[in-house]
Amino acid sequence: MIIATNFSQLKSHFSSSDLKGAAAGEIAFSTLDSMAVPSCARAFPSFQCRSDPDFSGGVPRLDLPNAGVRFSGKVNSLSRGASVHGMSSLILRFPPNFVRQLSVKARRNCSNIGVAQVVAASWSNNHASPDFTPAAKAVDTAAIAPFDITTGDEEGAVVEDSARADRNVQIEDLTDVKYSSFLSSDGSIAIHAGERLGRGIVTDAITTPVVNTSAYFFKKTSDLIDFKEKRRASFEYGRYGNPTSIVAEEKISALEGADATLLMASGMCASTVLLLALVPAGGHIVTTTDCYRKTRIFIETILPKMGITATVIDPADIGALESVLYQKKVTLFFTESPTNPFLRCVDIELVSKLCHEKGALVCIDGTFATPLNQKALALGADLVVHSATKYLGGHNDVLGGCISGPDKLVSAVRTLHHILGGAINPNAAYLIIRGMKTLHLRVQQQNSTAQRIAEILEAHPKVRCVYYPGLPSHPEYHLAKRQMTGFGGVVSFEVDGDLLTTAKFVDALKILYIAPSFGGCESIVDQPAIMSYWDLKESERAKYGIMDNLVRFSFGVEDYEDLKADILQALESM
Repeated sequence: MIIATNFSQLKSHFSSSDLKGAAAGEIAFSTLDSMAVPSCARAFPSFQCRSDPDFSGGVPRLDLPNAGVRFSGKVNSLSRGASVHGMSSLILRFPPNFVRQLSVKARRNCSNIGVAQVVAASWSNNHASPDFTPAAKAVDTAAIAPFDITTGDEEGAVVEDSARADRNVQIEDLTDVKYSSFLSSDGSIAIHAGERLGRGIVTDAITTPVVNTSAYFFKKTSDLIDFKEKRRASFEYGRYGNPTSIVAEEKISALEGADATLLMASGMCASTVLLLALVPAGGHIVTTTDCYRKTRIFIETILPKMGITATVIDPADIGALESVLYQKKVTLFFTESPTNPFLRCVDIELVSKLCHEKGALVCIDGTFATPLNQKALALGADLVVHSATKYLGGHNDVLGGCISGPDKLVSAVRTLHHILGGAINPNAAYLIIRGMKTLHLRVQQQNSTAQRIAEILEAHPKVRCVYYPGLPSHPEYHLAKRQMTGFGGVVSFEVDGDLLTTAKFVDALKILYIAPSFGGCESIVDQPAIMSYWDLKESERAKYGIMDNLVRFSFGVEDYEDLKADILQALESM
């Protein structure tokens, strides 16, 4: 590793007798001006920094040992014991953990140091020799001190410090990364969070690599024992974590303003594991009438088997919520906002205040809103759930779900998640990372298209009513304006006709796909009575407000004029 820094005093830590030859990997130090000595000293206490570049002239031979850490790439052609006389800068070999500590700590702690121009990395994996100098040992000891990123798993399922990892993919602690100093918008955060200030995977690639592995190895049994006794960090097994997935989680956490995020295989996986992890046997849940049907089925049919009961209220019925909070020991209030398919909105701030006064948690499924249109955690919710399949992925090509919130709650969910499985595939995590980089562009277009089409539909004689929180006719319009910055790309409405007339309208559309899901680049249409509730009789569907003439549009990023023309021609065909 060739790295240019201003640590010119480094030479003083080594006696002439210790400098006996060049090792395979090398670090060249030359002086830079304007050093931050106190900050540097905190990052590397074994160094004494000065600006005197007295490294000219003959240099004794170096004979520094290899670090015992193997990296990918060719080994430098210099062999142990090679002469390095007559060089203008002192050539010292240090283990890669020193380079990593320099690049991370100096970048974060030494604001005015000219640090680290990394030119090449090539290290052999021979063991350290006994004549390694005390100063170098001090640097090595400080650099390889392990850190833990707690996940809540019984095994500690934590990310391993690359300084001690004998592998080509390395992990570093990103928990102190802050983007607010130079990223002022959600759009920039969605692109760069989890990546721009350094990521767990050590690479100079702009895009995050996909780490396809089912397990992580230990170099020797003592390392495994250190891990088991929590002196060493590792994912250990693919179900407990993956470097690619960590990047996606960091990105979502930055958008939501969350301490932690847990990525899972699907949105339903995230919702169900959360409910199982946080609601004890005998606990009570409050949820809302309008919600995703599979979530309702889980709450009404699966949770009662574990002694967990539920009260269902209207999304806007604050009185009903206060009543159940007073009468029962409520563990969790769980709802969507906006809801599916009628896009009802819950007063997150008020609901959170009422629930917290009674010791109940609040979880908001913000899939319809996205983190760009609504910040549920900032409004007071304890947790926010997303189906990453929808807007976050944004391309109709990946399944995923996530939970964001404080470390303590997310860790509790993670512990059960590691038992139940449902781990997201790293390739899927990569697709979510890729999708989020265009999230702000897509959501802006989808917000705009949905708003304009909703207004056209509301004025059309063949449409009975429109459900969209951006319309003044929506029951929670003023609430939505207060807690959302945009109203999303989904519009539900009822046409003037029966089941077959509505199906004829749907079939007449040329651009929109007949499909479930939403939030992707392609616009989608579905008739909920057929798509989601066909197994129920008409009278049973009506109990949930699902009429035969209900239609749900999910707008993609096609041109607005094209979509408008397509919808109007389909309405005329009825």
